[in-house]
Amino acid sequence: MSAGILYLHGFCSSPASWKARLLADTLASRGLAGRLSCPFLSPVPDEAIGQAEAIIGGHDGPLAVAGSSLGGFYATWLAEKYGLRAVLINPAVTAPVSLEKYLGTQTNLHTRESFEFTAGHIAQLRALQAARITPSRYLLMVETGDEVLDYRQAVARYAGCRQIVLPGGDHSFTRFPEYVAQLIEFCEL
Repeated sequence: MSAGILYLHGFCSSPASWKARLLADTLASRGLAGRLSCPFLSPVPDEAIGQAEAIIGGHDGPLAVAGSSLGGFYATWLAEKYGLRAVLINPAVTAPVSLEKYLGTQTNLHTRESFEFTAGHIAQLRALQAARITPSRYLLMVETGDEVLDYRQAVARYAGCRQIVLPGGDHSFTRFPEYVAQLIEFCEL
């Protein structure tokens, strides 16, 4: 039984994101290459959760989840449902509201594939809102310069959780290279 990390990328992103690659490279440099699962998540919320749950169900050993943006929203729901530790990077705290402006045709930033984001997907997101959180499960990482999401929503939602709030930056969490070791440590690898 070996500990692992399930990394969930954000909306219109993929396992090719720079944070996912940096986490994979850092784990590999520590001899932990096989400890990361980073699926290419479906743009359909229920399908994305199903993908994550399949990995959780099939993992032999302790597992923590880390998520960026929409992945952080998913990570919260999964952490509460399965009792997992979770690292949230500029999470989409109010995903059903913040993603409404993206209804219609969207293009994945890495694959350039298009998909339709619908009101039905928003309804699926509403059903995935964790009613409560268990503060001891979470490490929150946010930058105040996030131009996509209001970092204060995350700070308030995860009050009582371990928090790293950094000035400046942007939605990509520019200082991730400085904090990837803390993510790994919090995930108990």
